[in-house]
Amino acid sequence: MDKKVNKGSGLTLMGLLLALGLTKTGWILYSKRYIDHHAKLNIILEAEHHTYHSPAAGAINFFVNDQRSRTPLLLVHGLHLYAGLHDILPVFEAFRTSRPIYAIDLPGFGGSEKTDRPYRPSMYQEAISDFIKNQIGQPAHVLTLGNASTYASMAAIAEPEWVRSLMMINPKGFEMPHPTTLKGQQYRERAMDLFLSYLKIPLWSLPIYDFLASRARITSFYHKRFSYSPPGDLIELAYTSAHQPGAHFAPIVLMSGKLNVPDVREKYYEKLTQPVYVVYDNETGANFDMLPQLVREKANWTALRSRNTKGMPHFERTGELFRQFDLFWKEHDT
Repeated sequence: MDKKVNKGSGLTLMGLLLALGLTKTGWILYSKRYIDHHAKLNIILEAEHHTYHSPAAGAINFFVNDQRSRTPLLLVHGLHLYAGLHDILPVFEAFRTSRPIYAIDLPGFGGSEKTDRPYRPSMYQEAISDFIKNQIGQPAHVLTLGNASTYASMAAIAEPEWVRSLMMINPKGFEMPHPTTLKGQQYRERAMDLFLSYLKIPLWSLPIYDFLASRARITSFYHKRFSYSPPGDLIELAYTSAHQPGAHFAPIVLMSGKLNVPDVREKYYEKLTQPVYVVYDNETGANFDMLPQLVREKANWTALRSRNTKGMPHFERTGELFRQFDLFWKEHDT
């Protein structure tokens, strides 16, 4: 009896493994043959559309309206699997007639260069610095989403004379500190390197990303970040952005953890000398436990909580927030 049970269990396990293998193989073939990786990226803005060639970060796609004379404003989207400047369009639309305004796609996302290269936090720092110095050509206010706040802070500390102020929406790095040993840090680095090596295997690198970047998953991602239904054009722009040639290279690195910056509060946020304004809300997975302490200790920091939003307050509370944004930037204009 036991032998029959064991034999049956073994056959069942073999059947499951075979089915799983066939499913993986089928998806890899489907990804390569039937998913369009040349979708048309069609962002419509009343603005000029250009490409800046950064020595450190390659071709950077951007929109600009520079018909006004105030301190320029640079908008920088955060990084996630479907990221791009479509995540900051409401801010661009609201302020394009009041001051010079620029919106960029960070390297590896949207319409910017998406080659297979070593994406690292330093590349994003340099992309922001290069763009301000060589394209804008004068100090600028910088608005960032999510983890881009880290890279902009790195740029602001490295060359403070080029960043007039920082506006951060749901920045990362305010969780309670978790001390780690040097050996622990080295182990984590090796684990990330190993995971990245696995993700970059050509046979399944693109199919893995295609699986994660389906229209259904993108829709779910944005629904979790809106109190109400997200705009349909936002989901469509995210989908087309995620289905450009090479669109999987940077997100694969992001998934590995290699674009995270540990101890960002101590290393960067606390050292900022520019005026900083933080807007934070109830974004799933976000942690702002240490933000109130930093605001108390640093006179140049201000924070505003958006209580009824879930990750995209600049889409859902435009009137109230944009009035605060405008007052902040006017106060710190040159």
